[in-house]
Amino acid sequence: MTPTADGLVVVDKPSGLTSHDVVARVRRLAGTRKVGHAGTLDPMATGVLVVGVNRATRLLGHLTLTEKAYDATVRLGATTITDDAEGEVVTTADATGVTAESVSAAVAGLTGEIQQVPSTVSAIKVDGQRAYKRVRAGEDVDLPARPVTVSRFDVGELRPADGGAVDVDVHVVCSSGTYVRALARDLGAALGVGGHLTMLRRTRVGPYGLDVAHTLEALAEDVVLLPIEAAARAAFAARDVDEAAAVVISHGGPLPATGVSGPVAVFGPDGGFLALVEDRGEVTRALAVSV
Repeated sequence: MTPTADGLVVVDKPSGLTSHDVVARVRRLAGTRKVGHAGTLDPMATGVLVVGVNRATRLLGHLTLTEKAYDATVRLGATTITDDAEGEVVTTADATGVTAESVSAAVAGLTGEIQQVPSTVSAIKVDGQRAYKRVRAGEDVDLPARPVTVSRFDVGELRPADGGAVDVDVHVVCSSGTYVRALARDLGAALGVGGHLTMLRRTRVGPYGLDVAHTLEALAEDVVLLPIEAAARAAFAARDVDEAAAVVISHGGPLPATGVSGPVAVFGPDGGFLALVEDRGEVTRALAVSV
């Protein structure tokens, strides 16, 4: 690809790298500095990381807000300071008495529109500083609960693990801002034995799944770029406009309301992506202009 190309690179992030590491790698491969990502993955986590190149970086903030899907393994019988396997174990308990029925009942209470307290080791800012930095500095961090939506929380069979722990594989589909680590923590708490994540793999961000994701090794051979026009049509409702309207929207001006809830991608007569807009009363407001 040329350094002037615009679009998305859907990466299958490996474990052990930060999202920033992946962005740095794509910058080198794409030959441009204008690269960003939609939605951070912890170093332990693997799977779909959507990376924007050049003009497509303007879509990222809106892609971050889309629904996401995860496969994960929860270990019941131990809590950790980070709510995942990378943190120090804080408490342990015998989880061998946990039944499939009790897990299903606990999961039901964590499904739908819920109030979730984020993991303290998170990137949420507290008085201007990331929560995880405060925790690692020895501070006690108390984050308020916030509304999230867990539309699916499927559980597999229970498997015995070391030391009286029990592992269970789960599939979660959730809104932006949901912490799967916190779901593992809260599932363990509801069962009275504690819990944390031992594996997390993101399988989808909005319309982009593992079926269109590429490993960094494959991208080193061929940077597969989803053009900005195809990326915008896949992720958002679309509106095609004539030349006169294209001139207006290209300068950030309003159009008649679309009647659609949420962002709408606007395309010119030649099929080129012009902007993301959103209804504001009788007209649209530009969220991001492509030019």
